[in-house]
Amino acid sequence: MRTGGGYPEDTTAPGDVRLRALLYVAFLLLLGAALTRFLVRHRGENLAPWVVSLAAALALLYVLEPLLGPGPTRRRYVWLGAIVAVWLALVILAPSFGWCAVPLFLIGLRTLPMPAAIALIALVTATSVIAHLRLAGRVDIDVLLAPPAIAAIAIAVFVQMDRQARRQRELIDDLIRTRRELAATERREGTLAERQRLSMEIHDSLAQGLSSQQMLLQAADRVWDANPSTARTHVLTATAIAEHNLTEARRFVHDLAPADLAGGGGLDDALRTLAARENGDRLTVHCHIDGTPTAPLPDRVQSALLRIAQGALANAREHSGATNAALALTYLDDQVVLDVSDDGHGFDPAAPDQGEPSPSRGHGLPAIRTRVRQLGGELTVESAPGEGTVLSAAIPLHPSPEV
Repeated sequence: MRTGGGYPEDTTAPGDVRLRALLYVAFLLLLGAALTRFLVRHRGENLAPWVVSLAAALALLYVLEPLLGPGPTRRRYVWLGAIVAVWLALVILAPSFGWCAVPLFLIGLRTLPMPAAIALIALVTATSVIAHLRLAGRVDIDVLLAPPAIAAIAIAVFVQMDRQARRQRELIDDLIRTRRELAATERREGTLAERQRLSMEIHDSLAQGLSSQQMLLQAADRVWDANPSTARTHVLTATAIAEHNLTEARRFVHDLAPADLAGGGGLDDALRTLAARENGDRLTVHCHIDGTPTAPLPDRVQSALLRIAQGALANAREHSGATNAALALTYLDDQVVLDVSDDGHGFDPAAPDQGEPSPSRGHGLPAIRTRVRQLGGELTVESAPGEGTVLSAAIPLHPSPEV
């Protein structure tokens, strides 16, 4: 193979090495056949030592090609000129060596730019025709037409192979460029997905905790003078939530599991802890666990279900006006189902504004939908104005997460 300028590439693949070895063997066989024919027919002539010496020099020069290295170097041009000069001398002394012209075609095509290679091939072809006419002693139409035809076939085959190699290199370059663009796109998508994950994590943990603290402190302020003990209880509860938020923030920075899962008790204990923490004057939360998992739930599933419960309870506490809510976790053979219900004023799940986050509601339901979708699960929301809300997230135990 050669590059766009006509120079050979430094190919060391097993197929290239075998092809080069085959070309060397073919050339040496042609050279040996021509030398044998000459010696059989002209053994006693004075030209024999010269022919044998030139044939040996030509063979040696040919096998030295791998030592020249790739590229348009001066020594490669000198080497090619030496080979052509030795071959011309051989053909003048012994026309039988004209059959060695075919390998010279390939050498010229691999070494020189196409115009120079065609000029060299024309010279070699003309020399070969003249040598064979002299050997035949008469004008032979086969001798006149065969070498040019062989030269034309060699050029056509080489040009076609060169075009295919160029197209292959272009395809490889396109593939490499496409892979780089795909990697860059994946990095950008990963960055956006991570930003979305971070926003949901903040909404479902820190923002909800801060909202609870604000409500408790406002309640404490309202009863500060009339009922100091109740106010103190509100402040202590807000302090506990602040402590939990601090732990959550530290784990959030280190990208660890939610704080309620860090104790090692699993999702069941984390949901019970969440329900106990959300219990208060305005909202009573019950928790029910049904069944046991056949295998430990993956950490990402436990974390997502806990975040879903946190988000659903936050919506019930802050937006629905509910006084009672319930968490129900059910383990089935092929899936785990989390149900969150409340007795609030409800809403219309089909309303257009329920699909996107808003400044007043935060991520809420859209964040829950995203978490369920990423786990390959299904989210069902049953609600109507004035009738409360039931949210059900069914997560398969062997999901096919979104990529």
